Amino acid sequence: MQEHHCITQVPLFSQLAPEELAKVEQVVQHQRFQKGELVLSPVQAPRLVIVAKGALKIYRLSASGKEQLLRVIEPGGYEGEAALFGVVNENMFGEVIKDSVVCFVKSEAFKELLMNNPALSLKLLEINAQKAEQTEQQAAYLVMESIENRLAHYLLQLSKATESLNFVLPMKMKDLANLLGTTPETLSRKFKGLEMAQCIERQGKKIHLLDPMALEAHYT
Repeated sequence: MQEHHCITQVPLFSQLAPEELAKVEQVVQHQRFQKGELVLSPVQAPRLVIVAKGALKIYRLSASGKEQLLRVIEPGGYEGEAALFGVVNENMFGEVIKDSVVCFVKSEAFKELLMNNPALSLKLLEINAQKAEQTEQQAAYLVMESIENRLAHYLLQLSKATESLNFVLPMKMKDLANLLGTTPETLSRKFKGLEMAQCIERQGKKIHLLDPMALEAHYT
């Protein structure tokens, strides 16, 4: 298989020199997956999962079996580092949401990298702190009283993250509905409500914020 050099896309490895990156590439395994396949689950051996192309959704299952979306991993993102340090994965899954190329680094190889590169260890702590913040932000969505508030807050955060009033939703309506604690049908109605209020324009996943100040003033 042609190498995709996913390591060079990962912010975690930005501290490494070119010769160190080359060593990392030697222990990376590349594999293609189709939409719907699992690349991370409780029954799999611990390994670092890196998205080279495509996207994954990371989720847990509730007691009733319902998916609880945690985040969407896009090219350059990774998951599974906690299991490499002994944290047992009891209920976390990573599913391909479109045809993807995924890279894997086995536990022993990743630990050796960290031991030989202190700067890499610090970068790992920094990025994991950002991931923890994202998880806390999701919890904050669910304590907001109305779906409109949750949706408006999410759209404003996406606008800030992309530094643009025009952006593309990074997940399907079903997954966004799970994230915001509602159903796809209700979410669709809320989107239409924001359009009727002339706060946004929407074409599929493409969003244009017409009046972010009004959106923040009235819905957050």
